[in-house]
Amino acid sequence: MSKRIVAALAVAGALVVSGCGKNPSEVDGGGSGSKASGVGAADLKQTLDQKLNDRLPAKVKSAGKLISVNNGSFPPYEIAGSDGRSLTGAAADMATALSQLIGVKIEHVTVDGLPSELSGIKAGRYDFAIGPIGDFPERETANDFVDWVREFVVFAVPKGNPKHISSIADTCGLKISVMAGGSAEDVIKKQAQTCVQQKKPAVQVQSYKDQPTSILAVRSGRADAFFSSQAPLTYFVKEAGNALELAGTGKANGFDDLFQGAVVAKGSPLRDVLVDAFKELIANGTYGKVMTKWGLSANSLDKPGVNLAPRKG
Repeated sequence: MSKRIVAALAVAGALVVSGCGKNPSEVDGGGSGSKASGVGAADLKQTLDQKLNDRLPAKVKSAGKLISVNNGSFPPYEIAGSDGRSLTGAAADMATALSQLIGVKIEHVTVDGLPSELSGIKAGRYDFAIGPIGDFPERETANDFVDWVREFVVFAVPKGNPKHISSIADTCGLKISVMAGGSAEDVIKKQAQTCVQQKKPAVQVQSYKDQPTSILAVRSGRADAFFSSQAPLTYFVKEAGNALELAGTGKANGFDDLFQGAVVAKGSPLRDVLVDAFKELIANGTYGKVMTKWGLSANSLDKPGVNLAPRKG
C-alpha cells in the first residue's frame, strides 16, 4: 500500500476511533502556483486568453483570484496533502492550467463535506468548485454545472467479492458505506426501501464524511462494500494492492447517465467563462494530458456542457 493512502487511512481511522467523525475545520489550500505531482509544469503551461480574462466578474479581476472549494477526498481528482493545505490530483492540475489561461490565481479551500461545498458556493463564500461534483436536476436549482467528465457508480469490495455483489440489486441485507450528502447515499437509501418492499432485509447504510473513512470501513470489515464513483474507487483499489476489487461494473446501479463538473452559483457569469476555458483546454490537448496521466481517459468528454443531468419524462 502506498504511503499516501496509508496516511489517509490512518487519519480516517483516528476520526472513527475518537467518535468525532469530523474533518478539520476549513483551511486555505495551496494556490494555483503550487507544484502539481501529476502532469508536469511544461504540459500545463498556458498562454493568457485576454478575452476570457475580460469576461471575468469585476470582483474577481479586482481580487486577482478565484476561490475553489473542495472536500479534499475525491482521488484521483482531489487529493489533500498531509499538511491540510495543499491539493494534488487531476482537478488540481486542471486548475493550474485554467489559472494561467484566464489570468487569475485559483486558490483551494478545503471544507468538511459536500453539503458545505454547495452551501458555501450558494452563500458566496467561494467562487466555485472545480470538482468534479455530480450533476443532478435537484442540485441545479441553486447551482450551475460546467460538466467536464462523465462517471459510473460501482462498489469497492474485499478481494474475492465474498458477498457476491454484481449490481445494486444484490445489496439487500448488506452493510454498504457511502459518502454523506452524495448522490450514492440517496440511491442506496432508495434501494434499502426497495429491499423492504420485496420482503428482503434492508440495506444497512453507513454514511461517512469522506472517501478515506468510507473505504476504511470496508477494509476493517465494518462494511461489506463502498458504493461510490468508479474513478476514485479505481484509485483506492489500485493503492490497496490485493486487498480490494471493483464490483458491479458495467451496470446502471440506480443511475442514469452521470455527468460531473465544476459548480458555480446559479446564473453566475463565471459559468460561461469556464465553459469556454475547458473548450480551449480540450482543443489544445491539455485536458487530454491531465485525464490520461491520472488514468481517467474513460471518463473524458469531447466537449464540456452546462447542466447535462438527464431529465425524466
